[in-house]
Amino acid sequence: MKDSPTGGVLKRERVREHLLSLIEAGAPGEPIPSERTLCATLGVSRPTLRAAVDELVATGALVREHGRGMFVAPAKITQQLTPNDTAFTVPRAAGSWSSTVLESARTRAGARIGRKLRVSPAAELLYIARLRLVDGSPMAIEHLHIPADLVPAALTAEELEAGDLYDHLREHHRIHVREATQSIEPTVVSEAEARLLDVPVLSPALLIERLTLDTAARPVEYVHSVYRGDRYRIVSRLDFTRDGVVTSSTEGDAY
Repeated sequence: MKDSPTGGVLKRERVREHLLSLIEAGAPGEPIPSERTLCATLGVSRPTLRAAVDELVATGALVREHGRGMFVAPAKITQQLTPNDTAFTVPRAAGSWSSTVLESARTRAGARIGRKLRVSPAAELLYIARLRLVDGSPMAIEHLHIPADLVPAALTAEELEAGDLYDHLREHHRIHVREATQSIEPTVVSEAEARLLDVPVLSPALLIERLTLDTAARPVEYVHSVYRGDRYRIVSRLDFTRDGVVTSSTEGDAY
C-alpha cells in the first residue's frame, strides 16, 4: 500500500537523514550498505528506502552503479555569493503565503542534525513538516527541526499555520533570530512530493537548506525545503564596490 500524501513524512525524513549521515561520514567513492542491510537497520520497506535513495541520486549526493551498489558521490563545487563579513538580507517573497501542517512530532536529533544544531544526538527536537502555499497553490514542502528546550510549550497546528514562524518565536518564546546560512541546489521531486506539490514525478525543484541563529548565536532552527522549480526562483543582486567587496541581497519570487 502506498503512503498517503501526508502519511509517513517523518519516516521518510528519518531515512533521508540516516543516508545523509552515511554520506557525510564517508569519502567520495566509498560504498554505503546494501538496500537489504539498510532496510533491516532502519525497519522500513524497500520502496520507502528506494524513494530516499532516488532523491539523493537525483541531487548528486549518491551514485548508483548497476550490479555494484551505491557509493558516495564526488564532492560538489560550492561558490559563496557573499563574503562572511557582509550583510545578507532576505526580503519576503511575493504573494500571500500560508501553511498546512503535514506532520508534527517530538523526535531525537540524531548525529547529523545534532551537529548542525550543536546539541546531543539524543536531544529532543520539535519536527514539523509543512506544505507552504502561495495564494492557495502549493509551492514548497518544509521540514523544520527546532530544539525542544527552546519551545517547551507545544506549537499547535493553528500556530504553525498562521503568520510567520519567526514572528511567533519572537512573540511567544522570546527567540529573536539574527542570521542564517542557506544553501540552494537543484533537485527533482519524489513521488510523495509530487502528490503534495501537484506536479509530475521527477519535476525540477530547488532544494534549500537553512541554519538559523538567534541574537546569542545559538542555532534555533535547521530546515530543508523543496520548492517547485516551475513556480519559484531565487534572485540575487550583487553590488561591486571599488575595493572589490561584493554585497548581496537575495529574494524569492513565486509566480
